[in-house]
This record gives sequence, C-alpha cells and structure tokens, in this order.
Amino acid sequence: MSRLASASGLHRLRRSPWEVLWSGLASCGLTLLSQLAVAMVPRLFPSLSLVAMLPVAGVVCLAVIVVGRFCRRFIGVAASAPLFVLFNILFLWGVYVFVIRGGTSSLLDMVINAECAMLLFGLYRIFSGDPGIVAYESSFFEEAGCKDFVEAICPSEKFSSLPRVRHCNCCKANVRGYDHHCPAFGNCIDITRCINSGTIRSENPMSVNMVIGTMLFSILQVLWQAVFLIWHIYCICFNIKTDEWINWKKYPEFQMKEQPQSDSEVKFVNPYDKGVLCNIREFLKPK
Repeated sequence: MSRLASASGLHRLRRSPWEVLWSGLASCGLTLLSQLAVAMVPRLFPSLSLVAMLPVAGVVCLAVIVVGRFCRRFIGVAASAPLFVLFNILFLWGVYVFVIRGGTSSLLDMVINAECAMLLFGLYRIFSGDPGIVAYESSFFEEAGCKDFVEAICPSEKFSSLPRVRHCNCCKANVRGYDHHCPAFGNCIDITRCINSGTIRSENPMSVNMVIGTMLFSILQVLWQAVFLIWHIYCICFNIKTDEWINWKKYPEFQMKEQPQSDSEVKFVNPYDKGVLCNIREFLKPK
C-alpha cells in the first residue's frame, strides 16, 4: 500500500489514548442521554399516538445534538460520531434482548439478532474500508502518462484513466468515485456499487417507555435514511455524485456556456449521464 493511502487510513487514529478514551466516554454518555430523553416522550405525553410522538422525539434528538455541540465547544471534549452510531446500535440491541425478546417468536428473534449482527459488521466494514483512495505513487499515473495528480484528474481526452477523482478535505485524500464524506462513519463514501407495545409483558412502566422510545428513535433513523436512499438512487440513475451535484461549479466538465467566447451564464451539464438504463448498468458493472 502506498504512503498516502496508509496515512489517509490512519489519520483518524492520530490521537493520544486519553483523547480516544474521553471521546469514547462522551459518545457513550451522549448515547445514553439521547435514548433516555427520547424514552421520556411517551412518559410525558402518554395520550399521543406513535405518529404524533415522532416530531416531539425529533426535537428531543436535535436538543441532544445541541448539548453535544455545547460540550465540544465549552468543555473541549468531542464525541466520536462512529462510536455514537456503534453505541446506539448496541443500546437498541440491548433493549430488545432484555425487554422485548420475551414477546417475540423464535423466528423473529433469530432475524432481529442476525440483523443487529449485520449492522455491526457493516459498520466495521464502512469504517475500516478503503473508499477508493488514489495515492500519488499509484500506477494510474504511469498508465495515464501524467506528470502529477493535478494533471491526472483534469478532464481531457488525453488523460482519461483517472475520471472523477475528488479531494476530501476531511480525510485529506483523493478518492476515486468520491460521493461525500460521512461524519457518522468517519469515512468517505463512494458510489460504485413492527412490534405492538401491547405484547410487551412488563411490570415496570419505564421498560415500556424505553421500548417506545427505541421505536421512535429507530423510526426517525429510518425516515432520514430513506431520504438518503432515494437521493442515492437518483444519483445512480443519472450518474452523478453528491459532491459533483453540490460543487459542480468547481469542476469544468459540468459547466457549459451558451456562447463559449462570451460572458454568458454558465449552465450545468452532466457529461457522464448516458441514460438511466446505461447508468444503472454501469453502476452494476464490476469495477
């Protein structure tokens, strides 16, 4: 592996053990605070339906994020977003195992446990995986006949071996097929390829509130992830990356003037769009 790729993969670990420990504790505390805060919604508003509780739970989650920002700015302790995601998965799994599990069938129990295990495995793969970092010592330059990296990523007919390589300011790395940097996973993302509360038997009202709270939290996660899923399906169908769609004025290949020699308004054009079917076929084609 090249020096740049190695440095990019390890840049997140360049912190002292105490910084990592405090960040982990802050992430764990923020997870408990967010889950307990959401669990208080059904306790304080028992007459509301589950759907009516969703916006209240959303406001509570935003308030917890503000608290996290406050801790980062005034206390100097920053929570780790990947650890926050990890602790939330473990918390939801724990609530299921210790509270909900008794009211589920064996088949559903097996499915839920397998899903939680797959979530943890997927989180590990996303966090530790290589999103497609292109190193300065890469053989791509020799193939393209380029002198340096800047020349390699400039769109031209002569140099086409490194298409759509973008620079990530968070990772300080150049990534092939770069879509966006996901703070929740601490890594770059590239595009290449219900239970009824009445069945819960518990004498402790707080347990029921905790179950409803985790349901609200999970539904909120599904809602915003559904938006991301729809957006990425759009990106696949039209062969566009998130970074390119937002920052298209930075990349010359997406700019078109009605009259090239004049100062006419620059319009957006996608040179990579080959039609929906061809775009999907290109996405599914092994790299």
